[in-house]
Amino acid sequence: MGKIFYIAGKSSSGKDTIYRRLLKEGAGQTPLFTAVPYTTRPMRDGEMNGREYFFTDEAELEKLRSQGRVIEERKYMTWYGPWYYFTADDGQIDLRGKNYLMIGTLESFMAVKKYFGEGRVIPIYIELDDGERLQRALNRERAQETPKYEEMCRRFLADAEDFSEEKIREAGIGRRFYNGELEECLAQIRSCILEFAGAEEED
Repeated sequence: MGKIFYIAGKSSSGKDTIYRRLLKEGAGQTPLFTAVPYTTRPMRDGEMNGREYFFTDEAELEKLRSQGRVIEERKYMTWYGPWYYFTADDGQIDLRGKNYLMIGTLESFMAVKKYFGEGRVIPIYIELDDGERLQRALNRERAQETPKYEEMCRRFLADAEDFSEEKIREAGIGRRFYNGELEECLAQIRSCILEFAGAEEED
């Protein structure tokens, strides 16, 4: 049986870059597969449907809800209306012999852990200095064709509550990975993945 390695962290901590690199390069000889989450928010420049997210609408979300196929969901009231993010039981995940990489919030991590079992879902928590995160977020918005600065500020402030130390402890997260230097952070994460994947192979 495989495991799900779940990346979480505050906005602009670099978790999306780490997620993409791990999916592309794997961890040593351990390939990593993914279950793409869904969102109703607009697609950003550089994103591709089915890669970062499946971009959908509230009607499709309601259809999946009615079928009992929504593993977890989150609703954010933004400057542009409600945006939903969710994970669906849509046949993407098969833990018989495969290891997966997912990305989301602490709330979604806990829901996925509850759904698949605590021993099957391993947290990869990414940290970065708040000042550096804010600068990265600003640089990213400036590069967009239509910057959404209000939403950037809302997300930054919301992270203080969503990723409070209390909630991190409640999620059962101990080890953290500081993303001050990307390659060093990736090396530490790969070592962690190989450790857990190797333990699984020995079972």
